Amino acid sequence: MDDEAPPPGGLDANGIARKTTAHGTRWGRRTPYGLRRDSDRRDDWRAPENRPGATYAALDLGTNNCRLLIARPTADGFRVVDAFSRIIRLGEGVAASRRISEAAIRRAVAALLVCRDKMRARGVSRARLIATEACRAAENGVEFRTRVAREAGLELEIIDAATEARLAATGCTELFDPASNGVILFDIGGGSSELVRLNRSGLGRPQSGRRGPPAPDIAGWASLPVGVVTLAERYGGKVVSREIYDAMVDDVSAFVDKFATDHGSDLGDFHMLGTSGTVTTIAGVFLRLRRYDRRRVDGCWLSDDEISGVVAELLAMSFDERAANPCIGAERADLVLAGCAILDAIRRAFPCQRLRVADRGLREGMLVEMMREDGVWGEA
Repeated sequence: MDDEAPPPGGLDANGIARKTTAHGTRWGRRTPYGLRRDSDRRDDWRAPENRPGATYAALDLGTNNCRLLIARPTADGFRVVDAFSRIIRLGEGVAASRRISEAAIRRAVAALLVCRDKMRARGVSRARLIATEACRAAENGVEFRTRVAREAGLELEIIDAATEARLAATGCTELFDPASNGVILFDIGGGSSELVRLNRSGLGRPQSGRRGPPAPDIAGWASLPVGVVTLAERYGGKVVSREIYDAMVDDVSAFVDKFATDHGSDLGDFHMLGTSGTVTTIAGVFLRLRRYDRRRVDGCWLSDDEISGVVAELLAMSFDERAANPCIGAERADLVLAGCAILDAIRRAFPCQRLRVADRGLREGMLVEMMREDGVWGEA
């Protein structure tokens, strides 16, 4: 939030081409800390003593990643004090088996124990922990949630797709260009992808008299039943020919086109906003980063031609070359082209010259909603 000042990518700070030369159950209702009171584990995190200056935590357990943010409010936003991210592939094989595997459960619990310890160490006073598509789709999603509660002392909230779309939009409002007529926001996940159309009234800055990040004005949304994990499992992710890639794009387009029919008219001067590992990876590759740097990626602008150039570059790489790229790595090398195919299906449906990259989303949305509910910016 207030500690982020990313430079632009291929477009200037306003997204203009630069001149170049050659509601489900709240997780924390049992306690304000998101922990089960009835757990008998001796090493469970216990609620810290009340102290001035609340500390909040937001955890997103997705199909591919487990990600945590811990933050404290500031005058008009929040300051991140700790973070954690680990690829766990919770949804591996779920599309075929309809079940979360034992190996994936062990990976998830191990990551959640790290998150629990971080929250305890930081004295978190309120938390929300969500699980998304993998747990929605799996027949044993509720069993997995029960096991996490038993083994880690943490109770997950399995959110619906509408909540996921709202949180993604809420977490990104500071990146909306207030000069545009609207925004098409997309979140390419591991098991599903969300599309949101936002009106101008919710763009750019807080409403008059309100502090904190602006609230989104959502005109429409859709959850597509496809993500990078499910698409890569269907088509293969290690060796991707142009024919396979085009087939992936066509597959996803069938889902995107209905949303475009319903919400693609009268857009005027709009811009795209992408919040996902796919777009942050594309930005990192475009910027030629020797290692991923969130400060340079979050908020940067890319033109349509620049995105196309990076996608072509990735398609020309072998699996080993993708794995060796510092902005991709071995754990994502088999997923990145599936993400590019989803992005290209969205770009096909919504031709646009400007895309802003967001290395933020659900976790930031949860933090903003919790802080707003608590009246930290003078509103209850």
